[in-house]
Amino acid sequence: MKKYLPRYTDRELKDSLDYMGAVLITGPKWCGKTTTAKQQCKSLKELQHPIHGKSYLMLADTNPIELLKGEKPMLIDEWQMAPELWDTVRYLVDESDEDGLYVLTGSTIVDESKIMHSGAGRIKRIVMRPMSLYESGESTGKISLMELFDNNDLNIDGITSDLTISDLIFAACRGGWPESLNKKTKHHQLSIVSDYMDIICNSDTSNVDGVKRNPRTVKAILKSYARNISTLATKKTLMKDIRTEYGDITAPTYNSYIDALERLYVIQNIPAWSPNIRSANTIRKSYKKEFIDPSIAVASLNLTPEKLLKDFETFSFIFENLCIRDLLVYSSCVNGEVLYYHDDSGLEADCVIYLDDGRYALIEFKLGSKEIDKGAENLLKLKELIKKSVKNKKIDLEEPSFLAVITGGNMAYTRADGVKVIPIGVLR
Repeated sequence: MKKYLPRYTDRELKDSLDYMGAVLITGPKWCGKTTTAKQQCKSLKELQHPIHGKSYLMLADTNPIELLKGEKPMLIDEWQMAPELWDTVRYLVDESDEDGLYVLTGSTIVDESKIMHSGAGRIKRIVMRPMSLYESGESTGKISLMELFDNNDLNIDGITSDLTISDLIFAACRGGWPESLNKKTKHHQLSIVSDYMDIICNSDTSNVDGVKRNPRTVKAILKSYARNISTLATKKTLMKDIRTEYGDITAPTYNSYIDALERLYVIQNIPAWSPNIRSANTIRKSYKKEFIDPSIAVASLNLTPEKLLKDFETFSFIFENLCIRDLLVYSSCVNGEVLYYHDDSGLEADCVIYLDDGRYALIEFKLGSKEIDKGAENLLKLKELIKKSVKNKKIDLEEPSFLAVITGGNMAYTRADGVKVIPIGVLR
């Protein structure tokens, strides 16, 4: 029997079931949604079950209330195959005075037009991502992201990571797919994301909404996205890149494919942080291009750990995607947002973590130690700009809880200017 590795979603799910009638767990294929939900559910209806699936779908269409009878909490896996169940779950939650009745899991964003009610106040939504380095057991977890917010004087000096650059590269290539950790060889661990890509390109992008899509076009779009990972590349730039390799692609076609990839949780775009800092500089508001997991970029570009060991420039962008993934996981328990800041003067922060209570942190990602000074300088300049704007009453914003440069290095410490330097291999 495979050992279950605890996930951050465990805590989110338990808390949500304590006060909500139902919970929806969404996220990409193979990230562990069903396995995690099974840990807390007492009955299961798998709509993709090889024997019972057709009967479940028929019952969902003719008598959904009957289908949803059983011990609670009940897990309804891949619920999007029968969207009518959403309104039935909402109805049954309304009719009951109990919480924690149903858990729905799904790997696509469902067309809202197919459901009558949003489920607000009745069905809590949780997004689950592939495993962070801490969940996969590769980060020591000696530094807690939330403790950094809660304790300004947290001593991190001398805390070390066990991960080498080679380890980080392999982790990024393998990805955070739970099944990969069960494979005995590195070759087989790396093969999981290739299988994932084949399914996404050859079937899922067409099945998500019934629109036939060309696998070759999907691959071309993913490859272009991967070439522009962790950048603010525009749609015009991406379409030009795709045309160079694939041929002509129209804007409506491009938009259709991007929509499918977003609904499948393949693409993870990061929005801009736009505080009202009044200055002569314009804040860029386009999305930063990322994937739900860095391994998708690696597979799209046909890269290997050996190739990336010789190309640190490319890996630096992939490393940023890895850090983004992990920070999204670590801040999920407080509904934390991961944003970025960039204005046309060049002032930037690779990442702004904004918590639901209004606290925030400014972060830069630097793979090696040579770039740490530059990252710290950016963060201090942005902090000073915020401080001046607050002083002049141009914005109502507290100063950042902390400034940090997250690295691929081995040792954590606090610089004389107050900026924390933290290896990704010690965070949780």
